[in-house]
Amino acid sequence: MKILQGLFPALLLLAAPLSHGSSQDPGKVIAGWIEKVSLVEQPLVLKAKLDTGAKTSSIHAINIEQFKKDGDRWVRFDLLLKDENDKQHTIHMETPKARRVRIKNNDGDHDRRAVVELEICFDGRKHVTEFTLANRAEYIYDVLLGREFLQGIAVVDPENTFLTQASCPE
Repeated sequence: MKILQGLFPALLLLAAPLSHGSSQDPGKVIAGWIEKVSLVEQPLVLKAKLDTGAKTSSIHAINIEQFKKDGDRWVRFDLLLKDENDKQHTIHMETPKARRVRIKNNDGDHDRRAVVELEICFDGRKHVTEFTLANRAEYIYDVLLGREFLQGIAVVDPENTFLTQASCPE
């Protein structure tokens, strides 16, 4: 009887992965830790790091200037983005500011960043998501996709890269 008592928990542990497969979740895709994405309004394919440790997505921006337009809060900025072939592109944008966040950086200090909504193409589908505007010059990837974007959309496989497509159907 004691053998069966010890065997039962072991069988439960072995069966657990079979009962909860992320690939069975409708609408979720298995993605690598690096994927290609594109900005819907720009014909650029970019490499993005999928980071489940980051709450909010982030994109490499400089010359960030907040201003009022017709009484609303707006922000103008330059995106500095390397395409899939590592060619540098500068895109000037003006867009309504969604909000402002306080981000804890690597050295423990806090930065205040503007947040904007951008439309991206990920895995052949268009998504409107929030990005913090940050100088990511010290990082390898200009685009970081965080948990708020990934939730309900993708499961990250840290052993793989480039499992999805960057382009969206017209």
